[in-house]
Amino acid sequence: MMDHSSNSDVTEFQQLWGSWNTLLDRVHDDPRVSQLMNTRIGQYLSSHPVLALAVMLFVAMAAVPVGLFLAFALVTITVSAVGFVFFDAVLLFVGGVSLLCVLSGIAFFSVMVSFIFNVFYIIASNILKSYYPHLTKRGKVQEMQSETSKPQKEEE
Repeated sequence: MMDHSSNSDVTEFQQLWGSWNTLLDRVHDDPRVSQLMNTRIGQYLSSHPVLALAVMLFVAMAAVPVGLFLAFALVTITVSAVGFVFFDAVLLFVGGVSLLCVLSGIAFFSVMVSFIFNVFYIIASNILKSYYPHLTKRGKVQEMQSETSKPQKEEE
């Protein structure tokens, strides 16, 4: 029984090794990898496999925190922009409502002042008509009629 499991383990290991080699061949055949391997750094890392493994592990492990930080930065910028838009909209709304209230108050004040001045004008004109009729046009016409009619009566 041990013999059978060790044979299957060896077969599985050989399959895994073969798939690993296939994957490595694909990576080495990639033009970007071959371009990197032709640089000075690529040649140095290929001659120092332990350092190459350390760099690869660092890059692989640093990808998660860097990705999380970039996601956090993107979310923060988005929230800030959206928050600024909403804050700006709220400020514009408050300003618009304040302007509407002020303009309504000014309109009400204008109407009330106009009403009060009209009432004073009507009262003053009625007082002047009743006490000083000769100052109005109608009073002048009546005065002229009375003057023209008075001499006629005296002549008779």
